[in-house]
Amino acid sequence: MSIFKNKKSGGFSDVIRCDETNYFVWKWHPDKYEQGTLKRETAIRTNSVLRVKTGEVAVFVYKQKNGTMEDYIVGPHDEKLKTKNFPILSSIIGLWYEGDTPFQAEVFFINIAESIQIRFGIPYFDVVDPRFPDFQVPVAVRGTLTFKIKDYQAFTKYHQLINFSLEDLKNKINSAVSRYVKEAVTNAPAEHHIPVIAIESKIDLISEKVELYVKDRLSDLFGIFVTGIDISAIEVDKYNQDYIELKRITKDITASKVETDLLNYQEQLRIKREEGQYTQRMTTRQTNLGAFQTEVSGEVGVAGAEALGKMGEKDTGNINLGGQGSGFNPVSMMAGMALGSAVGKNIAGTLDKSINQFEVGQGVPPSVPVTKFYVAKDGNPTGPFDIPTLKTMITTGIFNSDSLVWKEGMSEWQKASTQNELTGIFPPKL
Repeated sequence: MSIFKNKKSGGFSDVIRCDETNYFVWKWHPDKYEQGTLKRETAIRTNSVLRVKTGEVAVFVYKQKNGTMEDYIVGPHDEKLKTKNFPILSSIIGLWYEGDTPFQAEVFFINIAESIQIRFGIPYFDVVDPRFPDFQVPVAVRGTLTFKIKDYQAFTKYHQLINFSLEDLKNKINSAVSRYVKEAVTNAPAEHHIPVIAIESKIDLISEKVELYVKDRLSDLFGIFVTGIDISAIEVDKYNQDYIELKRITKDITASKVETDLLNYQEQLRIKREEGQYTQRMTTRQTNLGAFQTEVSGEVGVAGAEALGKMGEKDTGNINLGGQGSGFNPVSMMAGMALGSAVGKNIAGTLDKSINQFEVGQGVPPSVPVTKFYVAKDGNPTGPFDIPTLKTMITTGIFNSDSLVWKEGMSEWQKASTQNELTGIFPPKL
């Protein structure tokens, strides 16, 4: 400690400084005496020297009729005390301090560079998935919070420095943090669509949310600045019966949702592909049937022409006018033409009838009905799926006998095990 002789009064001036290496708030007292032993240890003498290191703030607190007043000196600072350094003080005592009259003030050093870290732990509390409000799952949280003093003037207004206790502050902050973290974790499933059984895997998301939620509130309550909050663990009581039942119900949602969506997409592609192939086949049939009709008509015409061309061969269609075996027989020719016309009309009529029946769907057998079921996933219907697809879904764990299903004609959703079409596809229970 440097001691300066006061030439004017013969007394000793003081060196006001903080030599503590680890502190948050520290009250100054003359080095020669134990704190609290002097009746007037707050009497600061003329020509005393104030030394404030970088990262420190010296707070002069003195009481007046109007209440408690504060002056702040921010480090680095190293010089004799002068009223010009104390705007409030200079207006009160004026030139008295420049004489030989000490003034009464308590001096506190606040460490604005120091960061304080506290650990918090929240015992099991119930968290509810909004989709399944009947299940209350116990969840515990552990983590750390780091804070410092940023607005030192606000900090002194929130706390009485003369009675300040860091441990007391830590306890108050711990209590507030526990309350706010508990509230944030409880609301996380609804706000972020997080299944309760998967909440352990969302620590980063919840930590970010908690930090934003807690920072302003702790600033308003204690005048501190939160530099970080880290949730190190979110633990779910996996032996709790509600957790076990909820996991059984939602396992498809949490573990197989992506696979289910993929299967649904593949099923939709398969249906579209089959519909496209069916349309193509029907178009091809229609086109080919028209060509077939033209071909048959042509064959009938050719056959008729050939029949006419053969008339007269082997006396067929010959007309005997003079008994000489020459000429043509008009009766035979007319009979042949009538027969050809009748046959042609009959074939043409048959073709037209077949074409008309095909066009209205009367000549095509109806498709074989395929039983398809919708499956409830995440509270929504998916599908429909045919029996072979459902068998595949069983092997991947996406579909089981307890899954809710529905098909056309059913009045409500029912378990798959109750449907006659599905009872044979499930493996026997051991």
